[in-house]
Amino acid sequence: MGREYEHGAVAFFDLQHGLKLAIWPRTSLAHEANVPLGPRSATEFALSHSVASKAEVDEVMAQVQQAGAVITDPPHDAFWGGYTGSFQDPDGHVWEVAWNPDWELPD
Repeated sequence: MGREYEHGAVAFFDLQHGLKLAIWPRTSLAHEANVPLGPRSATEFALSHSVASKAEVDEVMAQVQQAGAVITDPPHDAFWGGYTGSFQDPDGHVWEVAWNPDWELPD
């Protein structure tokens, strides 16, 4: 994993068309999503939904907030060149909605 960013060491794996798995340290995930770092848990994870534009990040984040999610990190330009926001669903799971200018999404 890279170490070029303090909270950015991440490894991406292409699973299937349009689906990626990202693995990164718990401390980096907590920092990126702006949530407290809790004790280790067997059910600890985050889901990321990649979209095609900054505007779509804003749209999805508005929809999830309207549906009852707690916005933990409002949409913003990210240090890595994209645009991202994070929220927790009613079960407390962390989700990221992100636009990455370097990724082409399938139609």
